[in-house]
Amino acid sequence: MNRAEPQLITELQSLGLRLEDAESGLAVRRGGAGPSDHKAVTLGGKTIMVPIATTGAINSPFIASRPDEHGISIIRRDGRDIDLITFPRQPLFYGLKTADGVPYSHIATLHAADVLATTVLQSCIRYSNRKKSCQFCAIEQSLQAGLTILRKTPEQLAEVARAAVELDGVKHMVITTGTPNLSDCGAAILCESAVAVKAAVNLPIQGQCEPPDDDSWFERMKAAGIDSLGMHLEAVTPEVRARIMPGKAGVPMERYMDAFDAAVAVFGRGEVSTYILAGLGDSAEAILSVCEQLVGKGVYPFVVPFIPVTGTPLADHPSPDPRFMQDILQPLGAMLKQAGLRSADITAGCAKCGACSALSSYEV
Repeated sequence: MNRAEPQLITELQSLGLRLEDAESGLAVRRGGAGPSDHKAVTLGGKTIMVPIATTGAINSPFIASRPDEHGISIIRRDGRDIDLITFPRQPLFYGLKTADGVPYSHIATLHAADVLATTVLQSCIRYSNRKKSCQFCAIEQSLQAGLTILRKTPEQLAEVARAAVELDGVKHMVITTGTPNLSDCGAAILCESAVAVKAAVNLPIQGQCEPPDDDSWFERMKAAGIDSLGMHLEAVTPEVRARIMPGKAGVPMERYMDAFDAAVAVFGRGEVSTYILAGLGDSAEAILSVCEQLVGKGVYPFVVPFIPVTGTPLADHPSPDPRFMQDILQPLGAMLKQAGLRSADITAGCAKCGACSALSSYEV
């Protein structure tokens, strides 16, 4: 059990994990925004999201034993013990309902060990048209399955956030949204949500949306209580963007880069981040080239392995090889360290959590 932690995390997140006991730990997240078809597991004191219910995971060389009486499982590869993991307990706030009778778990969910996450609007103007929608997106699946509601009100979010802090020690919150329009792109929804949450509990918040058409929204989001901002590129080259997210690709890279500059001026270096999905067709060189530009702007490029989600057009798309991920994450980690952009210094959000990528383990 002496494998280097960054390498093991990288391999688990690319190849997935099989479970001897299918009932281990928390239920697999299916559909919705964020890491679907994953489980949270704690390895070496770090909680990470690992794909469980994907085609690749079914064939993974890694298998976790049935947890013992202390909740500890052994990861094995080809019959050899690799390391120990535990599964985080079900959060206490999941057992409650809002004043209007909605289960708290339908309003927000626990990601990793201490992050509260919600999709305020569980829909997107592009989702129903697969000629325009992001081909990896499953935002409405959890809605159709009855696991969430379409629109979370500010009052509901405030109620759940307060309970998650008090009962489960949540440390920060991610508020994302499907894109409701092509003007503010959801910034208005994020603002009213953040105002309500901050009035109820002192919880750092990351907001996530596409670049709004007016940069003044960055000041408004900051004033509303949003501490960090995510604007996600997903793919970085024109051909991959057009193929994978034909509608969103209508927002050119130049607009994203201008928006990053404007957002960093408001939120500060390191408090603006972007999600990049490796394995969709962009080369390692292309991803690192864009990351170098982003780091130079003070933007944290959170590169994660693409994991296909059941029920989407890319359900059978393979996940990237672990070596491909290492070829990106290792130099990117060094780049971030040299620039003084550390995930631990971010106030809130996906990059601070770091559970969906091994990137933070390479920042050494």
